[in-house]
Amino acid sequence: MSLADASHNRLESRPEIALAIDVYDWHARALIKAFGRLGARATPVRLSQCIFDTRRPGALVIPGFGSSLPDAMLVRAVGFGTFESVTLRLGILHSLAALGVPVVNSARCVEICADKSAASFAFASNNIPTPPTWVAESALAARRIVRREAKRGPLVFKPLFGAQGYGLKLILSEDDLPSFEEACGVYYLQRFVGGQGGGFSDFRVLVSNGEVIAAMIRHGKQWVTNIKLGARPEWIVPDADMRAIALRAAASVGAVVAGVDIIRSLAGPVQVLEVNSMPGWRGLQSVAPFSIADLLAEHFLAKIAWPGSKAAE
Repeated sequence: MSLADASHNRLESRPEIALAIDVYDWHARALIKAFGRLGARATPVRLSQCIFDTRRPGALVIPGFGSSLPDAMLVRAVGFGTFESVTLRLGILHSLAALGVPVVNSARCVEICADKSAASFAFASNNIPTPPTWVAESALAARRIVRREAKRGPLVFKPLFGAQGYGLKLILSEDDLPSFEEACGVYYLQRFVGGQGGGFSDFRVLVSNGEVIAAMIRHGKQWVTNIKLGARPEWIVPDADMRAIALRAAASVGAVVAGVDIIRSLAGPVQVLEVNSMPGWRGLQSVAPFSIADLLAEHFLAKIAWPGSKAAE
């Protein structure tokens, strides 16, 4: 019996899910409990502990699954590491998919969302409204961009690989640019867009399996409106425009699960700032009227076509 046949047989009974994590945090515990309530078993797995072994069937060793492979993998985190180690972990995800194991989100989606320039290209290629963006490896080119564009308003420098609002810097003139070393050799610059109303605000829209399942507005005392940096969440029901752009943005990067960051200015339509392929939802859960983990687990089981999922009934 092949590994794919074995996985199919297990899917007929109880699916065995590999939950890729970095740390065993609140999100991991919530998902494991949610899968359990739905009759599935989720096993936390660190991609850094997975091994390529060409002597084994499938050439992969996934901790917690013995000589078998999981029925599917839900990627909560890839984890920090060197370029080489992260490449290896993404290779694990690519290889699982090649062996017929559903991986959500796919390795390619994770790669696109982790690289802000690739995500910006995806938005532009799919005509998704997003603030004007420039990316260059040259400090000289970055200074030229700022000299030209800062006349029209502030820019924001963002680390190419970064999350949770860390490393962002408001650029009013070329003297505000970080050094080449601080920028890690890449200058990702985006037009600053102020949120509507007083103060600072933007939106996080959570997409799962082609549906918008939750949304909040983040109110900040500073222009970086991340919950971990002190922003206050407020539950909202997104309007049709916001729902549509969130779904289009998630689809443009190939995301099944996505946290879409959106901003609406006083003088313009909604615009996508970025898409997170491994979104957290603890702040969103604090204002949501239902269990987000339960809905994510239900949608995941429907995506992998488990007969026991509600969507399959």
